[in-house]
Amino acid sequence: MSEKATVYVSSTCPYCTLMTNYLDEIHVPYETINVSTHPAVGERLVELTGQMGVPQTQLNGKWIIGFDPASIHAALDA
Repeated sequence: MSEKATVYVSSTCPYCTLMTNYLDEIHVPYETINVSTHPAVGERLVELTGQMGVPQTQLNGKWIIGFDPASIHAALDA
C-alpha cells in the first residue's frame, strides 16, 4: 500500500487517538502534526479546510474531518 496520511491532532483529542489507531489497524502509514504545539499550522489548517476541530486527515489528496472510517476507505479506493 503506497498511501500515506497526514493527521492533524491536538494533545487532548480522543478522536485523534481513534483515527491514528484505526490507521495503524488498517496498515496506512501516517505522519501526525500536533496543532497544540504548532499553532501556525493550526491556523493554516483552518484556512485550508474551514474547520477548527481535529482530527483532520489528508489522505490521497482528500480531507477527512473527524474520525470517519467510511471516508477513509473512500479515499483509499479513489
